[in-house]
Amino acid sequence: MSTTLAKQDEKKNWYVVDAEGQILGRMAVQIANILRGRHKPTYTPHVDAGDYVIVINADKVRLTGKKQEKKEYMFFTGYRGNEYRLTLDEYQRKHPDMIIQHAVNGMLPKNKLARQMLKKLKIYAGAEHQHEAQNPTILEIK
Repeated sequence: MSTTLAKQDEKKNWYVVDAEGQILGRMAVQIANILRGRHKPTYTPHVDAGDYVIVINADKVRLTGKKQEKKEYMFFTGYRGNEYRLTLDEYQRKHPDMIIQHAVNGMLPKNKLARQMLKKLKIYAGAEHQHEAQNPTILEIK
């Protein structure tokens, strides 16, 4: 009995996720699984067999509890004394797409393959996206 392995050159599907009213962590888990290809029967950990994901309405994502006021993101420029923090409210006003990207990146493995998978994630703050030519299917997040 032989094991079927995913191939790099398989056709990639496109999915659209509407983030309006979705909980950030639960949505990020499902997006990360699609980017890795874990939803396919030929999932192979060392091959990038995942699909493309388009996230719209990234500015309307929600969090549970008091994370909206208390959660902080820390940044460091590399120079001494240049560490700064942004609360989730400030970060969501400046870069609403980066919150989802940061959450999905934390759920991918830490290697070159994950950086390649993260390039297949397209995030938009509004309801419009520029990938209509790829005929994406709508993905319902549970």
